[in-house]
Amino acid sequence: MKRMITLTGLCMAATLLASPAFAADDLCAANLQKIDDQDKTAGTASAQLFETNKEDLQKAHAAQTSGDKKTCIALSTRILQDFEKTNSTEGGAK
Repeated sequence: MKRMITLTGLCMAATLLASPAFAADDLCAANLQKIDDQDKTAGTASAQLFETNKEDLQKAHAAQTSGDKKTCIALSTRILQDFEKTNSTEGGAK
């Protein structure tokens, strides 16, 4: 009985510890997909912003490829925040 409880506890601990790694991978990929979608539907200001962030986007893709999820998330989140700021400015100007 003790063995079963210990085994269950170890499985639960392994699952909980692995979850952030999967979440980070998903957030990185999700952010890059949002940026790609934003680029496809970009207005003039957003298109200019995309060009400005092109180098960081390439770095984010490289970080994702190399497994550096932390860098990928940091870069892609910043780019998305820049897009959101630009879109809210464009929306407020109308």
